[in-house]
Amino acid sequence: MARIPYFDPAQAEGRAKEAYKKLPALNIFRMMGHSGDMLDSFIKLGNSILVHSRLDPVLREIAIVRTGVLRGSTYEVFQHERISRQLGMSDALIAAIHEGPDAKVFNEMERLVMRFTDDIVANTRASDATFNPLKEKLSYKELQELVVTIGYYTMVSCFLETFDVDIEEKGKEGKVNLPGMTS
Repeated sequence: MARIPYFDPAQAEGRAKEAYKKLPALNIFRMMGHSGDMLDSFIKLGNSILVHSRLDPVLREIAIVRTGVLRGSTYEVFQHERISRQLGMSDALIAAIHEGPDAKVFNEMERLVMRFTDDIVANTRASDATFNPLKEKLSYKELQELVVTIGYYTMVSCFLETFDVDIEEKGKEGKVNLPGMTS
């Protein structure tokens, strides 16, 4: 149960009011509404990560779900496992994210992203051992997008867990539509 009441989107003003017109009815957004116009900025950065980045969507979702797992954010993991499935990721791949970087299902790139995510979440600064292999395989833009993704979803996980944001009731989750999704 949430630690404070959810915000009523009908009470929103300014940029938040405009943001709510475009948002799915997810509890994270209802909780974030208390922040007023900050909601709009929060959404813009999230959309930049989810819609406008060059980073491969599967690698992005591996990093997001892994961050949620490591940060203990049940809501974040639930929502992004849904998005992962919509992208066509297998249940075996999604389960492996919980297992860790040495899970057999990962290809080399997925394993590198898992190790890098683990390193950043645990240590803030990625070590050369996890940074350098990705520097050789990703563009600088993709590498920076990956770091921003991990950082953003660390913040999101802290927000969700601090306010005990509830997972929506089945059938009331709201559909997340991102480019490249299969359903």
